[in-house]
Amino acid sequence: MTLETEQQALPGFGQIPFWQSRPVREAAAIVRGFLSRYALLIAFAVLWQISPSLGWTNAAVLPPLNTILVALWNGVTVGTFSGDILISLRRAGLAFGAAVSLGIPLGLFMGQVRFIERSLDPILQLFRQTSALALYPVFILLLGLGETSKVFVIFWATLFPILLATIGGVKQVDPKLIEMARVYGAKRLTVFRRVVLPAALPQIFVGLRLSATTSLLLLIAAEMIGANSGIGFQVMNAQYNFQIPLMFAAILLLALLGLSANFILETLQARLCRWSKVKD
Repeated sequence: MTLETEQQALPGFGQIPFWQSRPVREAAAIVRGFLSRYALLIAFAVLWQISPSLGWTNAAVLPPLNTILVALWNGVTVGTFSGDILISLRRAGLAFGAAVSLGIPLGLFMGQVRFIERSLDPILQLFRQTSALALYPVFILLLGLGETSKVFVIFWATLFPILLATIGGVKQVDPKLIEMARVYGAKRLTVFRRVVLPAALPQIFVGLRLSATTSLLLLIAAEMIGANSGIGFQVMNAQYNFQIPLMFAAILLLALLGLSANFILETLQARLCRWSKVKD
């Protein structure tokens, strides 16, 4: 038996070490990808948790993270957070749905009819630059202090990102694609359905995601004025009663709602725009 044959006969000779096996390498790649994305967030959470015990922050003003999570759990399970979530989602959902129903069709129309777009653009820019919070007292005078004014101020703020993003998406469609479709005999409706709308869809989703975030931001402000329910009301009520962990729990809940809305829209965009290479 030669030396080479004897070496190959030894147990484990020629086998890949365990730490270099494919499952281990794949698991390590997953861990590296997770840490590269969330390491800073994890470090921030750990720093928040240990800062009061190290004396860096005042626990009465900035409670540790576990205290806030306990307050959040209690608020959802035995408190009023569950009902407040539904009330807040209803307000934001009505306003966001109305903004989508008006903003996308109007933006698609204005993006294709340049004369209408040029005529309406100055007044749209004026309204867009006027803060919805600055107009909230006007909406209260016109619509009262009830649900209508709260929904309308959120609608006002969420309409313009959707509308302007839709107009921009339509205007950025490559004219050569439209010309090619017409050369092949496509009718106007077919060109719109097969060329214009798919090409504008990624930009429309950018507007939708901006509007979803804006709706939650305006929701907080709307519920802090003349409201007795909702997550924004819970933030102010907890602050007035110096229930600091509950206040931070309500703020964290709003952040989680915003992340959830963004995740849903990102998932929907990935399904509807699989052909697109646009990454926001």
